[in-house]
Amino acid sequence: MPLTLNALSELTGLASEHVLREEVEETGTPPETILSKMAERLAVMREAIRRGLASDAPSVAGLVGKNAKTLWEAPDPLKDPLLKRVQAYAMAVNEENARMGRIVAAPTAGSAGTLPGALLGVADHLGLPDERLLMPLILAAGVAKMISRVIHIAGASGGCQAEIGSSAAMAAAAVTELLGGSPEAAAHAAALALQNTLGLVCDPVGGFVEVPCVMRNGFYAVHAVSAASMALAGIRSVIPPDEVVLAMAGIGRLLPLELRETGLGGLADTPTGRRLAEEALRRGQPQEPPS
Repeated sequence: MPLTLNALSELTGLASEHVLREEVEETGTPPETILSKMAERLAVMREAIRRGLASDAPSVAGLVGKNAKTLWEAPDPLKDPLLKRVQAYAMAVNEENARMGRIVAAPTAGSAGTLPGALLGVADHLGLPDERLLMPLILAAGVAKMISRVIHIAGASGGCQAEIGSSAAMAAAAVTELLGGSPEAAAHAAALALQNTLGLVCDPVGGFVEVPCVMRNGFYAVHAVSAASMALAGIRSVIPPDEVVLAMAGIGRLLPLELRETGLGGLADTPTGRRLAEEALRRGQPQEPPS
């Protein structure tokens, strides 16, 4: 039987080892090849963070582009380098996406910053080497695979809960394993992260993956770390993890079309949202040559 979050929570050892074993059995790909490909993806995540933190170039629609750099270079009034790092890393990746830079969809482009923001942010905060991140990334991919068996991971299918919720669940599980958590803790970290995104709509202004997407990744990267912290302390989701996924899928099917990535509702349908969309579209129009 394919792995589910409930089944994963009942296993021993590293959760990622079970995910890797299933992938090898299903695809016939040697584990060394899978790990090598994951190392390549990790390198792309690293480079996206580096570029994003250094750049204030505008995005395609001009709605974002300097948020990550601004936060990274700003004074830290909370004196909390982990919080700031996680947020800035996540936004850096999504602003690179908004500039049409190279990123890793994790699991989608619009939610690409949450996993690297949380996992790489925690690792860098603790001074952990990148080789320690490969198996947690395998686990994160496995969590996405388990969710995708229940609902398509896309804002058009289930609202932003299907995208940022899935990415938060992936990140929470990965951080939990990185910090020594059991499969049970990792599965429940994923559930805790996912259940607190239920009902989140997909309302990109102008249809661009910029507002509120960039900042949303910053928030939910921190959310994922919080879920991991709770799970590592022994807190468990009252609703079993698989049932949380089913609830997300059911809610997604109930969301009206306007709240599923169409740019017709939510923030996209505010007066300012409509104005910004019109301005962005005008900027993208070819200019008439002078007569």
